[in-house]
Amino acid sequence: MNKSQLANTLDHTLLRANITREDLTELCRTAMRWGFHSVAINSAVVSLCRETLGDSPVVCDATVGFPLGQTSVESKVFETRDAIKNGAGEIDYVVDLVAIKSGDWAYVEDEMYRITSTCRELGADCKVIFETCYLTDEEKERLCEIACRVHPTFIKTSTGFGTPAPGAPNGATIEDIRLMKRCVGDEVLIKASGGIRTTEQALNMLEAGASRIGTSNGVAIVEGFVE
Repeated sequence: MNKSQLANTLDHTLLRANITREDLTELCRTAMRWGFHSVAINSAVVSLCRETLGDSPVVCDATVGFPLGQTSVESKVFETRDAIKNGAGEIDYVVDLVAIKSGDWAYVEDEMYRITSTCRELGADCKVIFETCYLTDEEKERLCEIACRVHPTFIKTSTGFGTPAPGAPNGATIEDIRLMKRCVGDEVLIKASGGIRTTEQALNMLEAGASRIGTSNGVAIVEGFVE
């Protein structure tokens, strides 16, 4: 792997509420300058970012149901369609954690199927955010089993906004990437996201089985890579 290849695994992320349009414009310019795979943004600003990116290969990666996942399937499907219409090439949606914690796996699978099918119909990639800091290993495994049936493009660890128990990690861990990879094999790709700030962390996630990294520290990660 060289620096260019590493850069192309990165989703350059800016999802805070208190940002400006100038911040988003700079996000896009940085992604183009460094050759990142995408800009990961809230769905409301897809049009602005797509216009800024122009005909560059950098993808608009829009979040849906973010960060809590607590909107109806119909709302998530509508937000997915709207984001793709406005220029998103990838969708990162948050699973319904209440359904998971209630054991309503049929609802979880129906939601994943409907959003994945919408993305497939409209030519966009779909990533399913698990929010692993709230889940048991058994729940993670059940989600992986559903993903192997539904075939979203990616499963993803975290939003980065979760609030785990004291001392527990908030975001991607090597253990979770290995668990997900063991469950899905080559059926579904894996995105590691949440708390990845260094070159070493990013490379370790890729070695453990991730194909994509979500981070707001992309420049530092690429600059720290020694070929």
